[in-house]
Amino acid sequence: MSQFNAHHKNAHISAQKVRLVANMVRGMFADEALDTLKYQPQRGARMLEKVIKSAVGNAQDPDQNSGRGFRIEELVVTDVRVDGGPMFKRIRPRARGMAFMIKKRSSHIHVGLTHIDEI
Repeated sequence: MSQFNAHHKNAHISAQKVRLVANMVRGMFADEALDTLKYQPQRGARMLEKVIKSAVGNAQDPDQNSGRGFRIEELVVTDVRVDGGPMFKRIRPRARGMAFMIKKRSSHIHVGLTHIDEI
């Protein structure tokens, strides 16, 4: 079973925001997923769209697939994972000498595509 993977590590967006659109495209054909993400207003949709395009490029490259390239209509988005990445931690001064922690979150976006005959 061949699965074509791509990932975007340390994306400067929280994982929770990307998971909303990731759950929407899981199980779709790759071309349908790209069409769906194109019209979504979220910033996470742009990042997920780029990762899916990269995975499609990996599937279409005959050098990586023993001389065989797959068409985008035959690929299904089987694995979409969005994991939390490292956080930048900053201190925000508050009243009466206190300080609050600001966490600037990042995420790791992983996409796996599978050929329709292997599902």
